[in-house]
Parts: sequence; C-alpha cells; structure tokens
Amino acid sequence: MAQAWYERLSGLDQAFLHFEKPGAYMHVALTSIFDAGSLLGPEGGLDIQRIRRYVGSRLHLLPRYRQSLSYTPLTNDPVWVDDDKFELEYHVRHVSLPSPGTDRQLQTMIARLLEQPLDRRRPLWEAWFIEGLAGRRFAMLSKVHHCMVDGIAGVDLLAALLGVEPHKQIDKAERWQPRPKPDGRQLLRDDLGRRARASVNFVSSLPDLWRSPRPSGPDLGSRMSALWGLLQTGIGGASETSLNQPIGPHRRVEWLSFDLADVKEVKNRLHGTLNDVVLATVAGAMREFFLSRPDDPVPGDFRALIPVSVRTRDERGETGNRVSMWITPLPLQEKHPLRRFDAVHATTSKNRDDHQEGGAELLTQTADWTTSQVLGLATWLLTQARVFNIVVTNVPGPPVPFYLLDAPMAAAYPQVPLFESQGLGIALLSYGDKLYWGLAADWDIVPDIHQFADCLRHAFAELRAAAGMPIVHEVKRASRAA
Repeated sequence: MAQAWYERLSGLDQAFLHFEKPGAYMHVALTSIFDAGSLLGPEGGLDIQRIRRYVGSRLHLLPRYRQSLSYTPLTNDPVWVDDDKFELEYHVRHVSLPSPGTDRQLQTMIARLLEQPLDRRRPLWEAWFIEGLAGRRFAMLSKVHHCMVDGIAGVDLLAALLGVEPHKQIDKAERWQPRPKPDGRQLLRDDLGRRARASVNFVSSLPDLWRSPRPSGPDLGSRMSALWGLLQTGIGGASETSLNQPIGPHRRVEWLSFDLADVKEVKNRLHGTLNDVVLATVAGAMREFFLSRPDDPVPGDFRALIPVSVRTRDERGETGNRVSMWITPLPLQEKHPLRRFDAVHATTSKNRDDHQEGGAELLTQTADWTTSQVLGLATWLLTQARVFNIVVTNVPGPPVPFYLLDAPMAAAYPQVPLFESQGLGIALLSYGDKLYWGLAADWDIVPDIHQFADCLRHAFAELRAAAGMPIVHEVKRASRAA
C-alpha cells in the first residue's frame, strides 16, 4: 500500500492565504496573447480539447497543479495533499469574445475573471482560453494562488507548460496515481515533532546564522539591523491617498509595453539599473496622475512595496515563495525626471547596501515556527498599518519566444493581486524584446486607469528625453500643468 504523503506550506506561503479577504483575492495572473497557429479552426473556433490534452501531457512537470489544501488538527495549519478528485476540465476553461474582439473587450473580460476567487477545495489554479480576438489571435489567462508561486516560480511554471520551439505533436500523458492523504493522528504527531525539532535546531544554528545563512547573504547582525530599519519605516505610516481605501470586489485592467532596448539604454546612460528606470517612471506617472485629479494633492511620503527574490539558483523550478521585500519611498514631489531618477537610484542602492530584503526575510522565516492563528493575527496587523501605498513588481522573463504547441506567444501582461486598502497594483514582465506592464485596479477607486497608463507612457518618454535619447513621438499628457 502506498505511503501517505503531504507537504507543509512555508510561513510565507501561509501568509498569502491569510492576506486573502472577500474582494481581495490573492491570485497572481498572466494574460498571454498568442498567434493562433493550428489551434484555430477554419471558422475561428479554438480547439480546446486539443489544448486540454496538451496541458494534461505537461502536468507531470507541474506536480502542485494536482494538489489541494488540507489542514492539521488543533492548529489548523495548511498542508498540500494530492487531490484524488482532480478534473482537468475544471481547471482548463474556454470562453469567447464576440468576434472580432478588441483588446479593450479582452481587458474587460480579464478583469471580470480576476474578480472570481479560486476554490480552496481544489488545486489553486485556472487557465482560461479566450477565443474571438481579431487577427487570428487568442488569449490565455493563467490564475495561480500566490501561496503556490512568486514571480520567478511563475515564470518557471510557464516555461514548464509551454515550449521554446513550435511543434504539433502531443506526448502521451504520464499515468498519475494520487498518494493517500494522512489522517489527523499522523498530522498531529508530525506537527508536535516538527515544532520540537525546530526549537532545538534554532538554538544550535545560532552561531551559523550569525555568520551567514547562505554564502551570498548578510549575517544575522546585518539582517537584524535591516529588520529594525524596516519596522521603523512601517511605524510612521505612508501618506493617505485616494488610492488607499478599502477596496471592493470589482476590477479594471489595463496594459502597455515598452521596447526593452530603450529601457536598457536609459539605465545605461543614467548609470542605474533597469528597476531604477521602472521606479522613476512610476514616480513620474504617479505625480502626473495625482496632479490630474483636482482634489488629490501629490503625497509627500508615497511608498512602493517592491518584492525582491531571494531564490537561489538551486531553488529554480521549485514552487512556493522565496521572496522578500523593500519598502521604498518614491519622490513624487520632485518635478524634474533626472532628479527623480537620482533619488530612486540613491534609495535602491542604500537598500542593497543595507540588505533591506534580509530584514523582511528574517521576519518571514520566523513565521515557520508559529501556528496558523499567530500568523493570521500578524498578517491582520500588517494590513491595518499603512506601510505602503502601491505594489510594483518587476520579474525578468524569458528572452526567447515561447509556444503553445505551434502557437507563438506574442505578448505577456502580468497582473498582481490587490491588498485590502490598495486600489492600484503594477506588475512588469520582460519577454523577448519588450517590457510588458500590467495594471490592475479597484473598479471604483481608479475609474481612470487608462489615464494612468498614459501617464506611464509620458513619464518614460520624459525620462528618455532627459537621458539624451531622441524623441520618437508625442505622448498624450494626462495631467494639468505642474
């Protein structure tokens, strides 16, 4: 008889379950647009059965996609178990736009699909295939709960699902047999043993922690200092803005893209990083956006939460979250794009020098020693404090093209979940020769999301010109004069 199997969620993975509230669903998403290849029939219909067969043939590379949540007795901590009722048809779904569908219609549909929570009784993912786009194109919306993946793991999952060369052959799906689930007695016994071992291991590992937790990482003293700095940052609270109100369940979606070569040229000319260019662009766009709202002053302490990967090379391909964070003020009061860039660059350089991500990582590691109830209280306290105003996440994607069978992926727009009082989120993904921006917003808080996209275009054009690059075209201004 097969042995019972389960896997405990890390403290950080658990935190994303606790962050999820009605109307604030914690799934990350990617809207990929494909040229159809052979997947569209002569009348424009998508061959969804063929797509399902293909996805089924790749599931052995995505074991978490056939696992669901179970819970330990007493502490109610979540664990992964094999889902013995797994149905591929439930997870791979098929919808259509009225042909020929526009990108605006697609964004509206994506927003409505993002409003729907993932069912916690099932594996926490869905793939929606959307036909009807003009130009013999279709879209795939991939929704995965944040407790399963961070940005880097999400790219790895996408790479496992797709291929780097076009092909039409579908391999035979490997036979899969779900492993038995553990009973309550085993879970309780294992949990008590794990906590006892964790206490002993923590004390015995203190000397090693003080030196360094990993070859390239800061020592415990540096991480404690970084943690204290992070806590001090959070105590004061960021500025109150119209973006930071309790959100509802409904969403708006917008996207845009920049030439990656242009972004890299700006960062080279200004002697910064690609992320510095992104954050300076966001700062300029947010300034212009607030100026466009007559009753909305430009905030003096506007902070971005920036996820920072701490995933090592050996951990590539693993699911779960290996991410920390920076809390970074954005210089919205600064009028001049070069001075905004310099301010951003100085802040991010200090974050790196101070290993700010080490402090947040230490905080999340302690969650592995707590119960689900304690972690739930901690995440509730964090959501009540106004530690940040916006999330900006930038994930490096593949430089080579991806294919769904013989259908090339032409664009890839990421979407980040919104926390309880966060009306706007910004996610970026580099793919091929483009940097793709995905904007997600609360329906009522940011009805002018398309105007914010124009602000991003203008802010980047302004920074590009300030870096001495030629002006390519006029960009629509979305604000009143500063």
